[in-house]
Amino acid sequence: MNTKQTIPSMMASIIDVRSPEEFAGGHVANSINIPLQEIPGRLEELKLMKAPLILCCASGNRSGQAQRFLAQSGLDCINGGSWLDVNNLMAKQTELKNA
Repeated sequence: MNTKQTIPSMMASIIDVRSPEEFAGGHVANSINIPLQEIPGRLEELKLMKAPLILCCASGNRSGQAQRFLAQSGLDCINGGSWLDVNNLMAKQTELKNA
C-alpha cells in the first residue's frame, strides 16, 4: 500500500516529524507533531495509533529516517514525503468526497 492509496481511505494516522516551530508554520490538518528526535522515546504511543502511520516532514528525508526506524520496530508505516504532498492528497480526497 502506498501513500496515494492510504490517504484517500483515511485509514491512517499522519505524523509530522518536523520541529514544533516548523509544524506551527503549516501542517496537514489533523496531523500529529512528533519531532524526529522524539520518535524512539514515543514508540509505545505510536504503537497505539491507527495504522498505517503516514510520516511527513519538509522534504521526505526526516520522515524517511523515522519510517526506517519504525518499520524496524515492527510498525506499519509509510514515508509520505513532504507535508505539502500529503496535504495535497488530502485536499484532493476532500474535493472528490464533496463532489
